[in-house]
Amino acid sequence: MDREIETVIVGGGQAGLAVSYFLTNAGREHVVLEQASQAGHAWRDDRWDSFTLVTPNWSFRLPGAEYRGDSPDGFMPRDDIVGHFESYVRVNRLPVEFGVRVDKVEADDDGGYRVESSLGRLRAKQVVIATGLFQKPAIPPWAREVPESVFQIHSGKYRNPSALPPGAVLVVGSGQSGCQIAEELLQSGREVYLSTGRAGRAPRRFRGKDIYEWASLIGLLDRTSAQLRSPQERFASNPLVSGRDGGHTLNLHRFARDGMHLFGRAQGALAGRVFFASDLAENLAFSDQFERNLLQRIDGYIRLTGLEAPAETVPELKDGYETPSMNELDLIDAGVTTLIWAMGYDFDFSLVKFPVVDETGFPRSQNGETSSRGLYFCGMPWLPGQKSGLLLGVGEQAYFVARKITGK
Repeated sequence: MDREIETVIVGGGQAGLAVSYFLTNAGREHVVLEQASQAGHAWRDDRWDSFTLVTPNWSFRLPGAEYRGDSPDGFMPRDDIVGHFESYVRVNRLPVEFGVRVDKVEADDDGGYRVESSLGRLRAKQVVIATGLFQKPAIPPWAREVPESVFQIHSGKYRNPSALPPGAVLVVGSGQSGCQIAEELLQSGREVYLSTGRAGRAPRRFRGKDIYEWASLIGLLDRTSAQLRSPQERFASNPLVSGRDGGHTLNLHRFARDGMHLFGRAQGALAGRVFFASDLAENLAFSDQFERNLLQRIDGYIRLTGLEAPAETVPELKDGYETPSMNELDLIDAGVTTLIWAMGYDFDFSLVKFPVVDETGFPRSQNGETSSRGLYFCGMPWLPGQKSGLLLGVGEQAYFVARKITGK
């Protein structure tokens, strides 16, 4: 027998829980369907042991559970993050049903929606898709050409250096996760090879403030997709910073100085070799220029507002440019026993059987509200601004969606 309910929220991550919080407080009937078995799945199961937030604790702003601890400028470790999510569900008595997979959302005969799930069929007036962008580990088809003797793992399943086979490690991808993992491996004494891509860099602190605070002050996090140069910029890597050990800067030039082997973008594999593009210098230059542009923008904001901030000049390292240009790596000769795919995740909203995504597969919406009445997306960046996908801004978008549902 079909189950009827006013609103179904698909996904019990930060966005789904935030919408549920507002609907619960409004006394509105709803259910959150979460495929994982426990709260905080993405933080619990897809982060390494030493992981911390890369954003300061003050930016943890789940509605009704905003950070109020004694370390606002610190960086919350993984287990504490998970604890916050577990507590959030328990304290607010959110109606989350764990271990439920949603397969399809389609039109119902009465103008509502049919939600096909492993729990059975549900009928709802409203559906909120809150599955986020990090759905499927991005691993290229040519991964099958890597020798069987090399252990392959996605960055989401990496835990710590001792959990890997002895030997050198190739990390493919130089975004947030790739650089943090590569740094940890290098510090543990491993020989590390890093395949780079286009990712910006930022100093952890500049002129007396954390870089994330500056990003908020200068309006960087409030940008909308309409302000981007192209739609593809929505999927660009976040600037490289780390929250580990009190927070510090991640710099590819420093990695090279410390003995890490840098390569360009990985392009394929054959006969025990991995091949790379000749774009290492371009990738380094992109990161360098990103930092210069960001710091110039902060300096300009300080001049414009008259804000008191100590002068500071960030050293410009060049070590990465001295790296010998190499377009291939023989994994066996280099002693590589592990390959970590740190190329991020792909998203797929094909479970939604409505024409509500663009040519890239990203939702078409106004602040998360689609053209299909009663169907919403929540918890992704650029709905409408960059921070709607962050703990800092997810509450604002969740509130908008909840108000649309309640009509208040």
